Amino acid sequence: MKRNIIYGLLLLVAALLSSCDKGFEELNTDPTKTTEAYPYQFMANALINSVSYNMARNRTFNNELMQVTVSLGDGDGKVFRYDFRRSWADYLWNSHYTELTNYKDLYLKALEGINFNRSYQGISLLLQTWTYSILTDTYGDIPYSQSNLGRDSLILEPRFDAQKDIYLDMYQKLDSANTLLSSNDIIEAIHDPVYGGDVSKWRKLCNSLYLRLLLRASHKADVQDMVISKIQEILTNSSKYPVFTNNDDSAILRWTGEGAYRSPYMNTRAQDFRGVGICSFFIDFLRDTNDPRINIPEYGTSGINRWGIAPVSGNFVGVPSGYAAGTEEYTRMSYFYSYDQNSGVNSLQTEPLTGIIMNFAELQLIKAEVVLRGWVAGSAEEYFYSGAESSIKLWLPNWDVSIRAHLAASDVQWDESAGFEEKMARIHQQKYYALFLVDLQQWFEYRRTGYPVLPKGEGLANNGEMPARLFYPVYVHSSNPTNYKLAIAQQGPDEINTKVWWQKP
Repeated sequence: MKRNIIYGLLLLVAALLSSCDKGFEELNTDPTKTTEAYPYQFMANALINSVSYNMARNRTFNNELMQVTVSLGDGDGKVFRYDFRRSWADYLWNSHYTELTNYKDLYLKALEGINFNRSYQGISLLLQTWTYSILTDTYGDIPYSQSNLGRDSLILEPRFDAQKDIYLDMYQKLDSANTLLSSNDIIEAIHDPVYGGDVSKWRKLCNSLYLRLLLRASHKADVQDMVISKIQEILTNSSKYPVFTNNDDSAILRWTGEGAYRSPYMNTRAQDFRGVGICSFFIDFLRDTNDPRINIPEYGTSGINRWGIAPVSGNFVGVPSGYAAGTEEYTRMSYFYSYDQNSGVNSLQTEPLTGIIMNFAELQLIKAEVVLRGWVAGSAEEYFYSGAESSIKLWLPNWDVSIRAHLAASDVQWDESAGFEEKMARIHQQKYYALFLVDLQQWFEYRRTGYPVLPKGEGLANNGEMPARLFYPVYVHSSNPTNYKLAIAQQGPDEINTKVWWQKP
């Protein structure tokens, strides 16, 4: 009898537990929320992060190498003296590989059922290429074909692809992106922080970026014929390969100051932002050519300019880069104003235009170079002036001075009678300023061309040689040892003077 009672109670408990479980999952699922991700959810936040990472490394690394700024001091680890620690390598590597996962997920989601959207697929391929290009131009050979596969394919130690192979595949990705974007599938403006849903402008960015990367490898004998042929195809077939046509096409993530769109420069303490001196190389040309970006008080209080550069006793004075530690004391001269909500002073800390991905002026100066090299018909002079003018008008759209007269007044105009190298120097003098704030592009272009010609201070380390790359992150040595060793056997020693593929003769 007792045994039967116990057995009955157990059956009752089991029945009760079973009934309690029925509908549990449905009851605890919020019907107003979805468990599925949509393509657009991967795009805006990843773009904000990517641009922020580039801006951080532009300010503290590119600008110091390329004589935009000088972080004064006699201590070790001064980038402006070509002296920096291996730990500098980690930030850009870690950050961009993280966002590559998001860009790849964007592509995968845009392939699925009701989410199918060729515009998002094209944008994904474009943003992957843009990100990989910055990584490979910074480090050389990098994980590419096997990168970001740890989650889905359990490839935790990816191989390092040769930079030549990476470039050839990036070209294919951009061709595919151009085709996908030609479909003009709709993307909502609210989810697009760069072009507000205008897919045609994403397509123009795709092909303008294509020209940047083609030009970077154009001197390599083993790919030169193919590269020049593609440059010609893009620049002579605008219906198939549309490119930027004006400043409105420039790819800029504008910082509105609202919500997530708050400039990452606002995370820098005011005293640190204004504590870095502006280099004499950068500011002397702007001052001596009466450049309106630092001379017209269009924004803020009287005497304050669009780039927010502080004069010294009414003049713009910089600090020479690469000065020897302990041999001469320099004080900060001109500097970038920091944000002060009460002063009305314009500052790059709050400037909406600092999130530049690529601008129209760069494209025009690319055209000037390829015409000068004889690869495409046209007028290098016209493209030179268009690039110089567009660079200024990006910041000062109402500037109405003749660009020819403006440059001639300082004897930096185009000289048709000059030789090839002098013309290249003039083009890249303007390109240097067009690339102001554009991730590490000034450094990449200097390594490709040797322009602009930078003065060499007596205090430079590394035998005065401009670094050719960053080290690989230290943790990669232990986390991916086999492929790390193969990479340095293939590319050369993991040192800053080891040239990447497109730098080698």
